[in-house]
Amino acid sequence: MQAKIAKRRDIFKRAAKYHKEYLATERKEIALRRQAKSNGNYYVPAQPKLVFVVRIRGINNIPPKPRKVMQLLRLLQINNGVFVRLNKATSEMLQLIQPYVTYGYPNLKTIRELIYKRGYAKVQKQRIPIHDNSVIESVLGKYNIICVEDLIHEIATVGPHFKQANNFLWPFKLSNPNNMWKNRKFNHFIEGGDQGNREEFINKLVQAMN
Repeated sequence: MQAKIAKRRDIFKRAAKYHKEYLATERKEIALRRQAKSNGNYYVPAQPKLVFVVRIRGINNIPPKPRKVMQLLRLLQINNGVFVRLNKATSEMLQLIQPYVTYGYPNLKTIRELIYKRGYAKVQKQRIPIHDNSVIESVLGKYNIICVEDLIHEIATVGPHFKQANNFLWPFKLSNPNNMWKNRKFNHFIEGGDQGNREEFINKLVQAMN
């Protein structure tokens, strides 16, 4: 019983610490924007480290190379979504599969809602609902990730154990967005379609699909 109470306190402390950290990051960003504006400059935010990728096309007529990349990223079905760490290799992969996916930079709200609402764990190759923290601790405890807030923090900050945390999450199965797909769905987003990089607009789409 005592151990349970201690663990609950620890989880509460972790959540409070992360909340403080997120607020500090947000305030710093606002301060830097204001400073740049008052100096008559443009503020250029740091390159995003994380994208959320959603498959928008079925399996017909996909050449072998993009098909392989989609398998690597675990985007096996239409409306599957995954988090991807952005680096040179993954940027090149995204270029290859651009006609079949849409992606962008998820904010903290989107990450949290996805994990809480659609989050399933991969435990011994089984898709298990994350019904309590013990599911997370049993697999990721060795990386000091023992609760949902730890998992959200690791994904959102692209932490040192991002790979393990991300592989623990089963690809998200999203719903069709209500009237969100454009008529020319398979054009690039900037050409009035849906495919490719939609940057911050991914958050609006994910909310419609979650």
